[in-house]
Amino acid sequence: MTQTTTPAETTTATTNATTGRAAKAQGAIQSAVRIVVSFLFLCHGLQGFGFFGGVDGAGGSVELGSWPGWYGSVIEVVGAALVLVGLFTRPVAVLLSGVMAYAYFTVHAPEGLLPLQNMGELSTLYCWIFLLIAAIGPGTFALDTLRRRR
Repeated sequence: MTQTTTPAETTTATTNATTGRAAKAQGAIQSAVRIVVSFLFLCHGLQGFGFFGGVDGAGGSVELGSWPGWYGSVIEVVGAALVLVGLFTRPVAVLLSGVMAYAYFTVHAPEGLLPLQNMGELSTLYCWIFLLIAAIGPGTFALDTLRRRR
């Protein structure tokens, strides 16, 4: 006895296979974006400690224990490292989004209305990207994903 499939069953099977591949690709892309953005943000945070040219382009760092510069740099470095490996991604991404919103409104906004006028493009982009990461999650390749599986 041979089993025949209807066109509707074939379409459903094809759709399910395509959806599965799309979901895997989406998770991998989410992970790639999270990793790249958090690595760049880690470098940004390390500038506060004098790395990569420092805060002044000449290797200068923020004063130890100063508010908000030193504490902001610590939060940026630790938070970026956690998001990079995908650990506690959502709450840390919300925190980092808030840090960048604070930076924008206290440092950049007083200089002009728009980010292009006040040189606040980076803080604006980081704020929104981390908020997006918090909303959509860490993706497939993250320690959070491994923790959920166990």
